[in-house]
Amino acid sequence: MPAVRREYIPHSATPMPRPQPETRSAYAHFLRITTRWMDNDAYGHINNAVYYSYFDTVVNAYLIAEGALDIETSDVIGLVVETQCQYLAPAAFPDAVHAGLRVAHLGRSSVRYEIGLFRNDDDRASAQGHFVHVYVDRTSRKPVPLPPAMRAALERIRRRP
Repeated sequence: MPAVRREYIPHSATPMPRPQPETRSAYAHFLRITTRWMDNDAYGHINNAVYYSYFDTVVNAYLIAEGALDIETSDVIGLVVETQCQYLAPAAFPDAVHAGLRVAHLGRSSVRYEIGLFRNDDDRASAQGHFVHVYVDRTSRKPVPLPPAMRAALERIRRRP
């Protein structure tokens, strides 16, 4: 029996509207991140994968500064279960990136962080997205309730409707 040749026919989908960049006022906490030469890619702007390291940096720097996380000894650690980024405008070395942070959802053991990345003094985000941590016991890797100090720190930057 001869093989059946199938042609790929793309489905017609409604185009997604381009997201509007958020402004700095939408975020409760900021961290200035100095870009590095190695952050640029061959196209002359910050490589897309580097943006996720900025997300991770602002979240963990906030928790450490608030005394809610000790990366070496805390019994509870956050595991990333979801992340997403929308790239709106390029940034490149030697720009400074100001990472805005807020908490969008605070569950029993999970947190949805929302991050906006702002180039230099721009008021509109160059990139924005989210990062979901599930907090687990360091040894067993089983989900555990957020410790009180962590919950309190996260409440301080929680987005209010």
